[in-house]
Amino acid sequence: MSLPTVDIQPGTHFHVHGGTGGPGGGADQQGGEGGPAEGGTLIYGSQINNLNVYSHGQEPRQQGQIELITQEQCHTALALVRCPPASQIFQGRKEILDKMQQYFSQEPKKRRIFVLYGLGGSGKTQIALKFLEETSDEVSRQFFVNASSSEALNNSFMNIAISQRFGQTPEAGIQWLISEHKEWTLLFDNADDPKLKLSPFFPQCTHGKIIITSRNPQLAVYGPASHSQVGDLDEENAALLLLARAVKEHTDENYKLAVGIVQELSCLPLAIVQAGAYIAKFKCLMDYLSIYRQNKEELLRQHPDQALDNYEWTVYTTWQISFEKLSPVAARFLQLCSLLHHSNIPRSIFANATQWILNNEGHETGSMQEAREFLQNFVTRSGSWHEPHLRNAVAEIEEYSWLESDERSKTLSIHPLVHLWCSGTLPDEVATRACMANVLGMAIDLGPDAYLERIRVIAHVNTLAPDFTIVNSEFWNQYAHIYDDAGNFEQAHRLCELNMKRQRELLGKDHPDTLYAMQDLAIAHRRLGQYQEAESLQLSVLEHYQKFLADEHPDTLDAMANLSATYRKQGRYHEAEALELFVLKQRQKLLSEYHPDTLTAIANLAATYRQLGKYQEAEPLQISVLQQSQKLLGNHHPDTLVAMAHLAATYVYLGRYREAELLALSVFEQCQKLFGDHHPTTLRSMANVAVTYSKLARHQEAEQLELSVLEHRQKLLGNDHPDTLDAMNNLAITYGHLRRHQEAEQLELSVLEQRKKLLGKDHPDTLDAMANLATTYGQMRRHQEAEQLELSVLEKCQKLLGNDHPDTLFAMANLAMTLSSTGRHQAAENLQLKVVAKRREVLGADHPDTLRATKNLMATRDALGKAKDTEFKHTSAKRLSKLFSRFKFAASKK
Repeated sequence: MSLPTVDIQPGTHFHVHGGTGGPGGGADQQGGEGGPAEGGTLIYGSQINNLNVYSHGQEPRQQGQIELITQEQCHTALALVRCPPASQIFQGRKEILDKMQQYFSQEPKKRRIFVLYGLGGSGKTQIALKFLEETSDEVSRQFFVNASSSEALNNSFMNIAISQRFGQTPEAGIQWLISEHKEWTLLFDNADDPKLKLSPFFPQCTHGKIIITSRNPQLAVYGPASHSQVGDLDEENAALLLLARAVKEHTDENYKLAVGIVQELSCLPLAIVQAGAYIAKFKCLMDYLSIYRQNKEELLRQHPDQALDNYEWTVYTTWQISFEKLSPVAARFLQLCSLLHHSNIPRSIFANATQWILNNEGHETGSMQEAREFLQNFVTRSGSWHEPHLRNAVAEIEEYSWLESDERSKTLSIHPLVHLWCSGTLPDEVATRACMANVLGMAIDLGPDAYLERIRVIAHVNTLAPDFTIVNSEFWNQYAHIYDDAGNFEQAHRLCELNMKRQRELLGKDHPDTLYAMQDLAIAHRRLGQYQEAESLQLSVLEHYQKFLADEHPDTLDAMANLSATYRKQGRYHEAEALELFVLKQRQKLLSEYHPDTLTAIANLAATYRQLGKYQEAEPLQISVLQQSQKLLGNHHPDTLVAMAHLAATYVYLGRYREAELLALSVFEQCQKLFGDHHPTTLRSMANVAVTYSKLARHQEAEQLELSVLEHRQKLLGNDHPDTLDAMNNLAITYGHLRRHQEAEQLELSVLEQRKKLLGKDHPDTLDAMANLATTYGQMRRHQEAEQLELSVLEKCQKLLGNDHPDTLFAMANLAMTLSSTGRHQAAENLQLKVVAKRREVLGADHPDTLRATKNLMATRDALGKAKDTEFKHTSAKRLSKLFSRFKFAASKK
């Protein structure tokens, strides 16, 4: 609509403004020597029937005519730039609001800018509006500026000008803010377009407050010391927001249901508001979680019928609109990342994969070709990896706060809901998943120094490829190692089988790569407790190496070391010891004393010494390995943690329970950080902590840990895996300490049966299960059954392990207790004398097992009515009173 014109009357008041560009020309009626781009602005002001009327020098008009702005236009414009109130159900954000209040209260006469940035739907605008609402008494003018586009910005500033009767152009709006020295605040909302420059719209003056909301973290440059990243709500306020929007009372039951829902929604405010609206409409607070899990995409796209604010987009639509603005490379990069785990995505995946394609020319088809073509985006014209190309793609995605970079760890993370949404943008999920599986396969390094890198991608492999069928055969070996690192031994075993067959067909049975594949398959068998199958393959490999290579060749030594580990699992400790001594001697000769392979050989020998009861010989070897690992690899490297765990186990056998506890707890904590709570290595460290608690008579604490270990091993490994049986065995012993003999018996019977099937009736672990069951029978006063088992265990231990082995002495001590309980004190005394003498010799006089044996002998002699031996009376009494005040010892072995 054209504006009316009136003649200028005498006495008109003139507002004159010089140009905003240029070298600072003076302002006069002609506009001064302003900047070449914009020139001066001449504004004439007059009062006619209480209306301000203006004419602008930017668009020359006939002399004597000016523009007229009606009161209706003024009110309409003001309504368009007036800040709306904050949501009635606003929750939390006190920390950010306090920070804004503190910042703006400093130097109130100085222009200040505060930036709120974060993911779309995180509540940035509501925080800004809440702040303005709480400070409304301090600010006379607050303007809402739509910063989503250049056009929207121009319209907002034009409306500011019109609302103040200062003109009808954006420039006039900016000029009014410059000239208005009363306090004002501008809220630049939704400044999300990374190509849009905001600074030209900032009034060039030294007063006023500016708040910016954006998804783009780069805008923090406008407030280098005055910005806040707006993330998800804390759980409590998220639950309260949900209940408020759902119009539900804050009862304990409702609050608990709300917590479960907001956890599922990652505490994203917009998602919570949508969920609350759905619950309010359909009255389904109790059932919402199950409804959501079956219809995630539909619910996150659904707009509420009754909205509490003017926000028009849903969680998904607000992201989809921005996604369409991404370049093809950035969009594809985000889609591929959405198929991995949402957090800690290593940048090195793409660098290593790109290097792989540069080193491996191929003419692949399908997903391999797609992966190669995608990675070519990060290659220079000269044919080398180019980090800036990757950074450009990441930066483009970060401009919408979809990705967060951690420069210290060199990783990327995606908000869980963005992760869910983005996977729904895939045109062909199966093909895209196969493409990403190939990229990851290219990136996996199987070198010994890359173990930590492989650990970092375990979660991503589990998310991307829980089923190996999407993995290209070229990367079967790489994925087998990752599955093994992750504790997914079944998947690793199946891929190792496929890989070995593939290598035999391609290269022949005697090719080195085929032999390596056989070694990997043997290890996979051993991981599953399939020791006979592992031994067969390892013997075949070792015979081949001994035939075609020397005994001192590194490959031959590796084969010997692998075979010795299998022998140890089979309870063939002397055969393992012979191989390990040879391997250690050769590695010390060929390599340095502290070479990683030499340290591994020392650690293996020490482990066998412990199984042979040579604890004093094992300890110095393990201390040496630990010290060198800490020096070479650091305190938190997986190999260092293994060395600590082995030393802790030896301390348990040496009766040094406090030292064992400290080491075991440290290993457990680090394993949780490195592997997660349910990884086999973490579960093993948890089991070791439980053993130390049991030795320290903290049986209830031990029980809780052992129940957790058993539950997760059953899920991960199955009921019949050796590690699962170990967990059942340990829990049964704890039940015995807690006098829950019926529960102990049930577990021990199951363990004994399964160990007989898996390991054979004469394996040391099978004999251990028989001994534990016998102890339980004794505690239940079923002495005849106990005695039969104990006689069998003692006979087999003497034959298999020798008369001096700790397990043999345990068997002898347990049998003596049964004999004494049935009144055969003389026979019991004869056995106990042998036990005390051997334990003093092997373990030392102060070892808890020696003291326990001494106590039992004294009790037996009391029963026989004999005078106490002077040596026992005077030398043992002090040790017993001191140690038994701290420990409660059981007759059974753990």
